[in-house]
Amino acid sequence: MVIQTKQCACRWILRHQHKLKQAARSCHLKVKEALGVEDTARPYEHEKVEPEPRIETFRYADLETTLAEPHQLRLKPDVSELKFGQIFTDHMLKVFYHGALGGWQKPEIIPFENISLHPAAKVLHYAVELFEGLKAYRGIDGRVRIFRPDMNMHRMNLSAKTSGLPTFESEEMLKCLKRLVSVDQEWVPHAEGASLYIRPTLIGIDGTLGVAQSESALLYTILCPVGNYFATGSDAVSLLADPTYARAWPGGCGDRKVGSNYGPTIRVQKKASNRGLQQVLWLYGDDHQITEVGTMNIFMFYINEDGEKELVTPPLNGLILPGVTRASIIQMAQEWGDFRVVQRTITMNEVLLLLKENRLLEMFGSGTACIVSPIASISYLGNLLRIPTNEHSSPLYKRIREQLYAIQYGHVKHPWAVLID
Repeated sequence: MVIQTKQCACRWILRHQHKLKQAARSCHLKVKEALGVEDTARPYEHEKVEPEPRIETFRYADLETTLAEPHQLRLKPDVSELKFGQIFTDHMLKVFYHGALGGWQKPEIIPFENISLHPAAKVLHYAVELFEGLKAYRGIDGRVRIFRPDMNMHRMNLSAKTSGLPTFESEEMLKCLKRLVSVDQEWVPHAEGASLYIRPTLIGIDGTLGVAQSESALLYTILCPVGNYFATGSDAVSLLADPTYARAWPGGCGDRKVGSNYGPTIRVQKKASNRGLQQVLWLYGDDHQITEVGTMNIFMFYINEDGEKELVTPPLNGLILPGVTRASIIQMAQEWGDFRVVQRTITMNEVLLLLKENRLLEMFGSGTACIVSPIASISYLGNLLRIPTNEHSSPLYKRIREQLYAIQYGHVKHPWAVLID
């Protein structure tokens, strides 16, 4: 290729700058590998969860990295064009498990590729799979941080035990994830409000029919840059609360992040969309207990009978996912000490009473994808309930969201934000 003028040269450089950056980084990493130089691991600055017993696991020390060639690198979109889960980065992490070969095999980072599965793979027939969702953020100092990844790894192992899939040591997986994000760090958006979504997934791949524990599995992780989770201009959501449908029940797996909790909700979500509503408020039981909103945990802020402000969220009773953002909100609010924080059952009758007595202040959802999302209305038994979440000059949900953003984007130093070297 011959560039004939300076103007053409500038245009060519601007158009291909993403490939030039990635090619330079690829050369840098290949030189380090050739010299046997590895990144210096810093001690993790995160909060401890209950320790896991020693288990058979793969090791970060065995990780092999194959970098994409320049012609394999993908075009990076503008931040304004990002939609959730539609564009993926240049590399992925894969770790196979085969019981017949001694368990976990060596982890590897490879160029992004499709997955080949046996037609009888258990994931395809019995939904033997699970996943996680966490994010990496580019801070105001240019450094990349992951938000509380230890909690995601702990939850992932709990889901694996429920699904009959192999578990692993969280620390080893975290090191592999940090390496993957480091390799594709040019994909972490340079804008607050945007981030790099990390999707670890574990699936049963045995090529045999029959409902049984998987003897072969694939653990893989893909990355995708994301912008605002909701496509509409306003971040306040409208909900359909239909007691005809239930997302989870006692003794089930509603508290695990498995695909079988999500696929069956699509028809109800479609019903909500057909009515011009954005999400589903999931109810349970004859008393119409509030459990989750869409794929989010839910909070209610109100004035109790003693005239005190109180933040309440449903308890971890097996019906809801133990969300990382949920736990973070509870801990932050308790540390503030400005109002009571309670985990208990909430019913729709209570919501109706609070609205009638003008004691309901806010309702909002929380989750990794949306962070915090205010609720504007609920369609319930033929009535449209207007929730006054955005009718306050300084709503609580904004304070929570701003504090979480401050941690995630490095405005404040915090142990929940784990730095990527």
